[in-house]
Amino acid sequence: MANIRPGLIAFMGYGGSVFLMGWTGGFVLLAMLLAPYLRKYGKFTVPEFIGDRYYSKAARVVGVICLIIISVTYVIGQMKGVGVAFSRFLEVPYGTGLLVGMCIVFIYAVMGGMKGITYTQIAQYCVLILAYTIPAIFISLAFTGNPLPQLGLGSTMTGSETYLLDRLDQVVTELGFAEYTTSERLSTLNMFAYTMSLMIGTAGLPHVIIRFFTVPNVRDARKSAGWALVFIAILYTTAPAVAGMARLNLMDTLEPQKGEYLVYEERPDWFKNWETTGLLAFEDKNGDGRIQYTSNADTNEMVKIDRDIMVLANPEIAKLPFWVIALVAAGGLAAALSTAAGLLLAISSAISHDLIKGVFTPDISEKSELLASRIAMAGAIGVAGYLGYNPPDFAAGTVALAFGLAASSIFPALMMGIFSKRINKEGAIAGMVVGITVTLLYVFQHKGIMFVQSTAFLGDMKPNWFLGIEPNAFGFVGAILNFMVATVVSRVTGKPPQEVQDLVEHIRIPSGVEGAQTH
Repeated sequence: MANIRPGLIAFMGYGGSVFLMGWTGGFVLLAMLLAPYLRKYGKFTVPEFIGDRYYSKAARVVGVICLIIISVTYVIGQMKGVGVAFSRFLEVPYGTGLLVGMCIVFIYAVMGGMKGITYTQIAQYCVLILAYTIPAIFISLAFTGNPLPQLGLGSTMTGSETYLLDRLDQVVTELGFAEYTTSERLSTLNMFAYTMSLMIGTAGLPHVIIRFFTVPNVRDARKSAGWALVFIAILYTTAPAVAGMARLNLMDTLEPQKGEYLVYEERPDWFKNWETTGLLAFEDKNGDGRIQYTSNADTNEMVKIDRDIMVLANPEIAKLPFWVIALVAAGGLAAALSTAAGLLLAISSAISHDLIKGVFTPDISEKSELLASRIAMAGAIGVAGYLGYNPPDFAAGTVALAFGLAASSIFPALMMGIFSKRINKEGAIAGMVVGITVTLLYVFQHKGIMFVQSTAFLGDMKPNWFLGIEPNAFGFVGAILNFMVATVVSRVTGKPPQEVQDLVEHIRIPSGVEGAQTH
């Protein structure tokens, strides 16, 4: 997802900071509150933990359904990243690049399994970090003379006393866009809810949690979470600089020079390269042969600038050396493939291990389970590829929705399962169902209003937002409802069996302490 984050921030500006705060905070929650305890519990998937902790196959099935909804929504954006990376790398249309990426994901995800993908992702993230930071250093040096992009974002431009962000605000406002460093769209409450939804949603993502099941013991789970936070800090503090400089790069290219827009026939090579993919498109609306880029939809001739191309296009726009451009392409491929493979593995294991073996056919052989997993993986890749090429309206362009769904369903179930002995199966099932259902209904209600507005039959309608919270931030409210419903239902029904309560007590005791307590 690292190729998507700067694209979001580049076009959202200050408002995009919620993603950085939310995702970073989510990994802290995961490292402190979930990963060690889940590893100590000793299960292999999130639905398996839910089914055992809440002593119910029904709870396990609900967990599988929530996992599939979350992962399919999330994988739409990831398959989009796969298609973007391969289309540019191979210089083919986006659809062809997506098909190639699907085949590669299938080969190494199906053949490698959980542990194989984990080791593959280690190599991919090494490539990703290098590919992410080295170009950022080059671009920061070019713009500000400062080699640290984190500091370069707040520095003055080379040979000028103008700060980089001031220059960016000037350029975007001249073309009619909102200032980059302000956010008029998000209120304080909205930003808080958005950040919390992303934070607890990150901690509840099944494909992230599943990584901690592959480490040998609890101590290694804590260590891996700590190292993950180190590398996440590098990536997430670099992302705002990459985003801001990418947006300035783009605007400087298309900004009017001496009152005249760029002549289309004289467009730079990077522009031509991305036109080939279909992710960048120009339409000469007034017939003057110039590229008029403004915020006005009626006069804007840049009819398509896919925000997901920003990271890969940035070094080309900045005219960096070819080896840097190649490094970024490698990093883009690594980022897209690693997350997509993890999501697809989570889906296939949920179907084969949790549904088929855990619920419907407990006596299935390992060979048959593996075959079912591979078939489920192939089916998941096919569905993900189709949705990546034809994204449905409710999920197109929004990665936050998947985090909101995880926040409203999986995260509360895991937290209560670890830290509360009183939550029973009835409460957990009711909480997950209410949380994810309310969140989905809230999102679809908003999209329905947008559809009605687009038909122009009923005129302008204001969305009926609860306390002004937009749909992509509603996962936080869904999580609160999940906690409340689960608690109330558990209080009015029977307590969990004593062995389950003892198990909850056991997983909260650090390893090595149990024996000491008996002496």
